[in-house]
Amino acid sequence: MPDERFSEHLNHPVGRSHAVANGHAGTAGGSICGDLVRIDVRVEGATVADAGFEASGCGALTAAASACVELVRGVPLLAAARVGSADVAAELGGLSAGKLHAADLAADALARALGAAAMEQAELEPRDDRVLVAMSGGVDSAVAALLSEGSVAAVTLELWRDAENDAEGSCCSANAVRSARSLAHRMGIAHLTVDLRDAFRAGVVQPWLDDHAAGLTPNPCVRCNGRVRLDAMADLATRLGAAALATGHYARVTGDGLLRAAADPAKDQSYMLAGMSPQTIARMRFPLGELTKDRVRAIAAEHGLPVASKPDSQDLCFLAGTGRARFLERHGGIGDRPGAILDRRGNVLGRHRGAHRFTVGQRRGLEVGGAGEPLYVLKTDVEAGTVTVGPRAALATTEVPLRDVVLHRGAEAVETVKLRYRSPSVPCTLDGDVLRLAEPFAGAAPGQVAVLLQGDAIVGSGTISS
Repeated sequence: MPDERFSEHLNHPVGRSHAVANGHAGTAGGSICGDLVRIDVRVEGATVADAGFEASGCGALTAAASACVELVRGVPLLAAARVGSADVAAELGGLSAGKLHAADLAADALARALGAAAMEQAELEPRDDRVLVAMSGGVDSAVAALLSEGSVAAVTLELWRDAENDAEGSCCSANAVRSARSLAHRMGIAHLTVDLRDAFRAGVVQPWLDDHAAGLTPNPCVRCNGRVRLDAMADLATRLGAAALATGHYARVTGDGLLRAAADPAKDQSYMLAGMSPQTIARMRFPLGELTKDRVRAIAAEHGLPVASKPDSQDLCFLAGTGRARFLERHGGIGDRPGAILDRRGNVLGRHRGAHRFTVGQRRGLEVGGAGEPLYVLKTDVEAGTVTVGPRAALATTEVPLRDVVLHRGAEAVETVKLRYRSPSVPCTLDGDVLRLAEPFAGAAPGQVAVLLQGDAIVGSGTISS
């Protein structure tokens, strides 16, 4: 027999069809399951001042949305951000297994509404001990939250949603957001969801597509961290009165405000953060900067976190489960563009399916050659449709032209450069927009980021040009 609390929310739903003035909406569900819910909230200062909803589909969804409104109306924002599907089910007196889906959808919609409202309307009093933690649902960010002292809140960005993606393998899908929220709530941490899909598409995915169409080798993670993701979360931290933004990246910050390599070179991620402004770096905290991955997993296991042994994501978040060629064709209209594979003299050695599929220094996928010397991509020309190949020695260069150079210290501070994420740093000097290397480097690919270093501190960056 249904619990009377469920019946009350079903028959007399709180906030149904209530117009929330200056509200922000969050939705969940859709045509596949037939259930759709929208929750609107307005935040004033530090409080959820008003909330309402619309729901269609099963009655349980109406009851769950009503419960959400009841739970958050008039309560502090960070208290509302602790409401999850278990709280919704409890408000309804418990739900059967068949109805838990309704609580999940309502909690998803509420989280998105609270995140949207927080980004625009929240004005919490600043606290020196408040930290906002970026949580992805993986072990690194969970341990970063564990190690962050003071009043901790968490945020997860939903950056991409695509039916062809592997929702479990992506760190920015709706599934990943739900997992991160569940983990945060398990840890007793308030959690906000921020839908940044439009900004991510415009600021990261579209430039990635454009660069491929132009025959470049883009590095979207540097662009995302430097111009989209971390800046948005830093802005939210300000709204929430948080003095710092912590992430699970393996990196450190110097005493004078420069990004610095992590203590464990095998996990160092400072290269991927090189696009951050000094203003953002000043807000950052990297609790894992002095740790190894094994130690991080051990800490998670000691605290009973279910993600202690969760595998790391291996691909670009928007490519999870989707091949690069398939993605380029579906989202950028960049399909097969057959052309010739040439040697350095212009002789045709074979055919390829598109110059945009290759990067300077690449060996795999050429399908030319034989028993002779291995061949590598020396140059691509998307307009001519050609890929030029040659021996590895032909890749070596001691001059690398740059564009869009940004320096945090004078050019004289530049001692070495990393020309790829996992490549060793090379001694160099910066002469205007040209890097002069003290030793040859094989495979400087146009479009990749050159990270400029003084010791293990990042003093600037630029993009390798043709």
